[in-house]
Amino acid sequence: MASSINLLISPPNSQYSFCSRNSLFFSPSVTTFRRTLPSKSLSISASSSSTRALEALIFDCDGVILESEHLHRQAYNDAFSHFNVRCPSDVDEPLNWSLEFYDVLQNQIGGGKPKMRWYFKEHGWPTSTIFQHSPEDDYDRAKLIDTLQDWKTERYKEIIKSGTVEPRPGVLRLMDEAKAAGKMLAVCSAATKSSVVLCLENLIGLDRFHGLDCFLAGDDVKEKKPDPSIYITAAKKLGVSESNCLVVEDSVIGLQAATGAGMSCVITYTSSTADQDFKEAIAIYPDLSDVRFNDLESLLQDVVVTK
Repeated sequence: MASSINLLISPPNSQYSFCSRNSLFFSPSVTTFRRTLPSKSLSISASSSSTRALEALIFDCDGVILESEHLHRQAYNDAFSHFNVRCPSDVDEPLNWSLEFYDVLQNQIGGGKPKMRWYFKEHGWPTSTIFQHSPEDDYDRAKLIDTLQDWKTERYKEIIKSGTVEPRPGVLRLMDEAKAAGKMLAVCSAATKSSVVLCLENLIGLDRFHGLDCFLAGDDVKEKKPDPSIYITAAKKLGVSESNCLVVEDSVIGLQAATGAGMSCVITYTSSTADQDFKEAIAIYPDLSDVRFNDLESLLQDVVVTK
């Protein structure tokens, strides 16, 4: 058996864990094509087709609701400057990760501590105001990284709370349109719960946050994306079929999690993810400014499931 899917591609180049059941206007440059995917159905009866109905719209957080990687980079560089972190490869000034370098780093190594540990192993353990001399044993190296990461985390929170960070274009309108249409709305992020709560409270507002039908963070599941657990769990909590959910993601890791759960996914890429392979997405956008909820409904209805 097989599923035939229409793909519309625009070129890229508590404490809070709750659940309740309470448009594409494309430019002329859009390419449309069809492809066939293996069906999960075990039915061996005569073929019949049905369309999907959008019942729940699910957003990732980092990269989708806000473009956060440059904020994390800023917080790391502020920490390096605050503690006067200087590596042997460049002792003339505090360590500063460039935009180009961080784009590569964050797509290859997950987590702040692993990023720093890898960098210091490659470029030499630094001097700093934490340790006058480069740390030589595992205990002191762990202390250095822990201290930098703790300070960086608090700095990141300050940036988010500053009022200078705005959600990505179109996100709030799509959320409001989904709720106005009587559809369920969820956020599923692989980040830690405290970080996601901070972002949501400050960027989408308390009313929208508490109005979510489901909110799950990395703390709520055993496996992180690209494992599909978080989206499978969300569908169960919402009480809807995975096939009637539409996920908004920004990276191939999130895309794999969504499609692995049997959900359709649209991509709104960032400068850090624009070159990734999104062939499994049903649509790709630079942002959501021209995307309307009723267009997403129509898009999902074009996904034909062959039984």
